[in-house]
Amino acid sequence: MGTEHTNYWDSEDGYASYVQQKYLLLFGCIVILIVASIASLSAGSKAVGFFEAFNAVLNRFFPSVFSSGDIESTIVWHLRMPRVFMGIVAGAALAVAGVVMQNILKNPLASPYTLGVASGAGFGAALVIVTGGFLGLQVIIPEEWLLVVSAFVFALAPAFLIIGITKMKGSDSATLILAGIAMMYLFSAGLSLLQYVGDESDVTAIVYWLFGSLGKADWLNTGIVALVLLVMLIPVLKWIWDFNALMLGDETASSLGVDVEKIRIKGMIVASLMTAAAVSFLGTIGFIGLVAPHIARMIFGTDHRFLIPSSAVIGAVILVASDTAARTVIYPEVLPVGILTSFLGVPLFLYLIIKRRKRNW
Repeated sequence: MGTEHTNYWDSEDGYASYVQQKYLLLFGCIVILIVASIASLSAGSKAVGFFEAFNAVLNRFFPSVFSSGDIESTIVWHLRMPRVFMGIVAGAALAVAGVVMQNILKNPLASPYTLGVASGAGFGAALVIVTGGFLGLQVIIPEEWLLVVSAFVFALAPAFLIIGITKMKGSDSATLILAGIAMMYLFSAGLSLLQYVGDESDVTAIVYWLFGSLGKADWLNTGIVALVLLVMLIPVLKWIWDFNALMLGDETASSLGVDVEKIRIKGMIVASLMTAAAVSFLGTIGFIGLVAPHIARMIFGTDHRFLIPSSAVIGAVILVASDTAARTVIYPEVLPVGILTSFLGVPLFLYLIIKRRKRNW
C-alpha cells in the first residue's frame, strides 16, 4: 500500500484522484482520533457514557443544541480533557519527530530517541529527584517545574553535543547515529549512577518517571507542548520537498538544490525540540515515534505531504488509545502509558528488523 501506482500519474484527473484518495484517508484517520478521544473521555472512575461525553464536549460550544449535566461537564472538561489533549499533542509530536529522524538518518529503525534525547531527559529528571533540586534553584523554581526544565535541557544536550561533533566529522547519517548511540550510553550511565546513589524513594520516583504517564497533564503543560508542536511544524512543513528529495539519496538531493548537511542539522534540532517538550512533561513514552510513521507509510505512501500529517494523527490515536487502555485494563489501578506503548511497539520493531527492505531508504 506504500507504493503509488504509475496509472495515478497518467493524467491530470488521475493525479487529482490520487490526492483526493489521500485526503479521504486522512479524514478517516481524524474521525478515528475523534472517536478514540471521546472514548477516552468516557473512561475513568466515574462512569460517563460515550454519548454523554460527546454531548459534554459540544455543549461548551453549542449549549442550545447539546445538553449536558454539570457533573459530566466538569469531569470531561476539567479532569479528563487536559489528559486526552496532552495525548493528542504529545503523540503527534513524537510521531512527527519520528518521521523527520527516519528521513534525515535514512534509517527505518530510527526514532525520536535515536540521538539520546530520552536518556538525556531521564538523567535531567533523575538529577532533580535525587538532589531535591540543585544549586539552590528549588528556592526560585518549584521542584515540579525544576524537574521539567532539567529534563528539557538535558534532553536537548545530546543534540547540541552531536552538532558539535558534526562540525568536525560531517553530518552523514552514520556519524549522527553513532554519535547518538554514544550520547545514549553516556547519559544512561549518569542515570544509573544517580539510581545507585539515590535512596529507595528516589529510585521509585525515577522508575515511575521513566515509564511515562499522562497523569500530571493540565491545561498549562498541555498548552506548552501544543505550542512547541505548532511552532516546530512550521519549518517541518516548509521542508516537505527537501525531505522527499532526501529519499532519492544525498547526491540527487544536492543536485536538486537541497543543502543536505543543513537540512539534517535543522531537522535534528526540530525533532529534538518536539521530543524534549513531550518527554519533559510525560517521561519516556516508547515506540510511538517508530510505530506511527511506519503505519502511516503503509497507508499513505512515502510522500511527506501526506506522511507528516498522517503520522501526527496516527501517533495521537496510538497514545490516546494506549492511555485509555492503561486506565482501564486493570481498573482501578492505572498503568504507566509507556508500558502499553512498548507492548504495542516491540512486535512491530521485531517485524521491521526481520522484514525490512532497502526500498525507499
